[in-house]
Amino acid sequence: MAVARTFAVALTGVRGDVVEVEADISAGLPAFVLIGLPDAALGESRKRVSAAASNAGCALTQRKLTVNLSPASLRKQGSGFDLAIAVAALAASGEIPAEAAAGAVHLGELGLDGRLRPVPGILPSVLAARDAGFRRVLVPSANAEEAGLVGGIEVVPVVGLRAAAILHGAELDPVDEEPVPLSDDVARSGPEPDMVDVSGNDEAVDAFVVAAAGGHNVSMVGPPGAGKTMLARRLPSLLPDLTAEQALESTSIRSLAGRGVGGVLVHRPPFESPHHTASAVALVGGGTTRLVPGAIVRATNGVLFLDEAAEFPASVLDALRQPLESGGITIHRASGTAAFPARFQLVLASNPCPCGRYGSADEECSCTPIARRRYFARLSGPLLDRIDLHLTVRRLGLGALRTSTDDGAPARSSAMLRERVVQARAAAAERLAGTGWSTNAEAAGPWLRSAPRRVPPAARAALDRALERGGVTMRGYDRVLRVAWTLADLDGAASPTADQVGRALYLRRGVGA
Repeated sequence: MAVARTFAVALTGVRGDVVEVEADISAGLPAFVLIGLPDAALGESRKRVSAAASNAGCALTQRKLTVNLSPASLRKQGSGFDLAIAVAALAASGEIPAEAAAGAVHLGELGLDGRLRPVPGILPSVLAARDAGFRRVLVPSANAEEAGLVGGIEVVPVVGLRAAAILHGAELDPVDEEPVPLSDDVARSGPEPDMVDVSGNDEAVDAFVVAAAGGHNVSMVGPPGAGKTMLARRLPSLLPDLTAEQALESTSIRSLAGRGVGGVLVHRPPFESPHHTASAVALVGGGTTRLVPGAIVRATNGVLFLDEAAEFPASVLDALRQPLESGGITIHRASGTAAFPARFQLVLASNPCPCGRYGSADEECSCTPIARRRYFARLSGPLLDRIDLHLTVRRLGLGALRTSTDDGAPARSSAMLRERVVQARAAAAERLAGTGWSTNAEAAGPWLRSAPRRVPPAARAALDRALERGGVTMRGYDRVLRVAWTLADLDGAASPTADQVGRALYLRRGVGA
């Protein structure tokens, strides 16, 4: 009997590889053999597929069945191969035409009753199938809306194995089946926190506009109740909508992380805020068997906020250093290697000391100098050197609160501030056209220091002196230039002036709000 085949998709990071699923029936005692480097969840598919086929009314052969997942050198993970294995087995036994099985990609997990259950990573899987040249993909009904986000390929939703077999030409009577629903964790567009809620802290708000316009990282230090978290949660509202490419990437990451997507692309920048007890694996990604994206990957094209940053273990914080420079993370484990994007804006918020009262005018700090130094030692110099804007946020007094609410000034809504950000980013995009960069924070130092982007000597004199005295590192020098260009874009200037370079250096060293 000829070997029957169909196709599935194996995900490694956000990249998908088409896997050929071959089924062969041979003489011998009844057996179901699955080969091709399956993991534990995939190895259990033999029992799931056998029970599902029997309960769906299209039982598998009682002879020896061998299923191979090719290429055999590629590790396969998860339960999304169940449908492809079952269809290949039915084609090998002659229940369905072999040509029909080989003409589509099959994705989905089978329940014991034969119904198809939704699986994570449908969007990147369908993208991989389309890019490989396939024109038809069968997916669980619950994943149909998500799969439909990919154009150029026919998406066929199926309720269960029996429906898939009938679709491929099996001579079976249709049976009404209730589709397995999607979980409630679906991306929903709710109102974003608005900067209009922030009272006072004008310099901090202005600094966040600079951060949004240039894609710069921010560090805030201030006592509890100063508004650090409020400011950080409103940074995404200042960012422009994601481009079509970014929206597809962020939605694929959300799908891969097992979060519901529905039929809507993620158009607003994501916001991730892991707890300070999170491990390095939770932050950057990984795992023992299945390599899953961490918080920095889920924050791609958005904001990663680390509240109480000084409470994070130093080893966890230092894991951010390489992704901040490269914009990606490659995770190496014994089970394999996976590459993920990690282009995010980092926002750190810390108390000034363990008790949080250091520098307060009305409260006395009980921490010793060595305790304060030990507290901030977790924020290493190399990590802080990658932060462009350093802010000191202080508590508002009653006078400042009354002034901010009674002075009759127009409210600083996020929509108004975002218009400035969009205009500044448009100016930067025009200057960066053809470089592959979209924001000033991504521009390379040598490119910034070369003609015709070089800032005139008179304008950068203060920055040059700071470098000579050791006030900034060479990395810090380039980052000040990036912030200066962002300030120039916000002011509508053709190139940074001495005033804008000075303001960028001021923001680099720390601004008190």
